[in-house]
Amino acid sequence: MTFRLRAARTKDLEHLYEMAKLTGGGFTNLPPDRAALTSKLERAAEAFANDEDELVDEQFVLVLEDLTSGKVAGTCQLMTKVGQQWPFYSYRLNTLTQYSQELDRTVRAELLSLVTDLEGSSEVGGLFLHPNNRAGGLGLLLARSRYLFVAMHRKRFADRILAELRGIIDERGGSPFWDGVAGRFFGMSFQDADYFNAINGNQFIADLMPKHPVYISMLDDDARSVIGVPHPTGRAAMKMLENEGFRFDGYVDIFDGGPSMVARTDDVESVKNSSSCKLVDADLQEGERAILATGRLQTFRACYGARKLDGDGGIAIDSAAADALDVSEGDTVWSVAR
Repeated sequence: MTFRLRAARTKDLEHLYEMAKLTGGGFTNLPPDRAALTSKLERAAEAFANDEDELVDEQFVLVLEDLTSGKVAGTCQLMTKVGQQWPFYSYRLNTLTQYSQELDRTVRAELLSLVTDLEGSSEVGGLFLHPNNRAGGLGLLLARSRYLFVAMHRKRFADRILAELRGIIDERGGSPFWDGVAGRFFGMSFQDADYFNAINGNQFIADLMPKHPVYISMLDDDARSVIGVPHPTGRAAMKMLENEGFRFDGYVDIFDGGPSMVARTDDVESVKNSSSCKLVDADLQEGERAILATGRLQTFRACYGARKLDGDGGIAIDSAAADALDVSEGDTVWSVAR
């Protein structure tokens, strides 16, 4: 069974909709709403059709395709410049230190401050793998192929890149963080706010969210305990991000308190260590395992395969990968070691 990552098309709508219904909430980039997903695919089609190498507000949607059955098994997204259509809000963890000379006492208070510090960054997100396909390293292929896409279209992405991880969601589908912080001001459940944000954007946050810092010590235990903690299903994703060079720098999601991971784009391991070579052999028998990619924008394709670099700008890959990528000798192939 061979899987290939490719640009999403409008005909992938039903596949994405069925996967969106499996996310379990708190997954803003993949809402279970056909109209919203259609809009997302239409916006992605415009981005794929734009040949200008410039940094503008765009969104790319990629899908993981089972080449045997033709079914879509997963998806991921790339946003080139966040915070342009709507402000990109985060909470930033910081500390306020105060000293009383009369009491000879120093008090340090942890605060959550509403900020737009990450505005203008690129973002990788919307990664979801169908539960039936969570084996064989397909999650790693989904995640790291995005960085090859960035490397292949570097001028289309900012110098800083972020990834938001879903926070803790309880058994009711609610968020302890939302209930303890923003929910007190909005009079709506986490599910309602999350869905509204996914469909309509977060301008309502700007309209109603208090602008003053929130003292963490004044929150209940449930809310405090989940600040900056990823959902259990996102722990592996957090580890992969850390391996790529992303770090948690105190930014958390304003809805569920999940961590936002940040990196310099050129320092991301799979961007920094990727290479572009001419294909000199499409029938390699034995080589290093790698993620391979080719094409530009809407013709982008990526898969696992074996590679061998010849040191003169050439690359050899195995025949199965060559078939999945639909490449032949003389074509350009990007790669990064698995």
